Amino acid sequence: MTQTRAALRPTVLTALLAALLSVLLAPAPASAASLQEVTGFGSNPGALKMYRYVPDGLPAGRPVVVALHGCTQNAAGYASGTGWTTLADRWGFSVVLPQQQSGNNLSQCFNWFQPADIARGQGEAASVAQMVDRQLADVSGDPSRVYVTGLSAGGGMTAVMTAAYPEKFAAVGIVAGLPYGCAQAAGSPYVCMYVGATQTPAQWGDRVRAARPGYTGPWPALTVFQGTADYTVKPANMTALVDQWTDVHGADRTADVSDTVAGFPHRVYRGPGGNAVVETYSLTGMGHGQPVDPGSGDAQCGASGAYFLDVNLCAAYRLGKAWQLG
Repeated sequence: MTQTRAALRPTVLTALLAALLSVLLAPAPASAASLQEVTGFGSNPGALKMYRYVPDGLPAGRPVVVALHGCTQNAAGYASGTGWTTLADRWGFSVVLPQQQSGNNLSQCFNWFQPADIARGQGEAASVAQMVDRQLADVSGDPSRVYVTGLSAGGGMTAVMTAAYPEKFAAVGIVAGLPYGCAQAAGSPYVCMYVGATQTPAQWGDRVRAARPGYTGPWPALTVFQGTADYTVKPANMTALVDQWTDVHGADRTADVSDTVAGFPHRVYRGPGGNAVVETYSLTGMGHGQPVDPGSGDAQCGASGAYFLDVNLCAAYRLGKAWQLG
């Protein structure tokens, strides 16, 4: 009996060592979801690229956020810099990230000012709409909870999507962006950006209504973030956005709520039914970029960098809360 136990002892030790080694040498657990390119999402008349972020184990019926980067940026940098992917993991939604190609625009700007790219069924606007349809089909997303947001030229394209495809979006968020049809109203995209266009609220509203003839609503609710020290897209454009979208919603231009959020002036404009249809954040002293608030706090998100400005307010978080994503 003693000899048998002694004979077995090396075998047991060998087994234990093998088990230990298998743990130590085993491949690391799968990491969190990563950004992935999607091809063949439609006819893609705007020749854009489609990327998406889908949290691991995301159930069906969850919201979809479309996030459009600014000039000189790309999908991956915008995904992480804004904090949208972090919030997607936390709250459970997927993110579509269109990416511009230099063949369309040397500065990687979405062409929010080109007539061929801002009309329903054409160019870049149609490409983004096709991405939405593909994403909803692939992840069984909730078509009643699709949102679009973007920075600068991406903000301009956000306004385009809101006007040309209002039925696809429940709400939108424009960061340092432009009203729909601004380049045409001002006679030049640069005049629009650096000065602004002179239009009445009704004229602004008519530009939106002409983009989707016969559409009577519902129209997406709008949230705008704008730095007061932005010399690339002047704050006059936020005023024009308020004029445009309060007119579309049939609301007056007197704010129903005037308070501060994180120390910044915040306004809410309600429609005839009493619901918030336009909301603005005027970021005192902020230049041109996406407001972020890096950190691990509940309301914090994003990472500071070029055009990602740490102002102790994260635009993605504020939009997510307004859209009841989490």
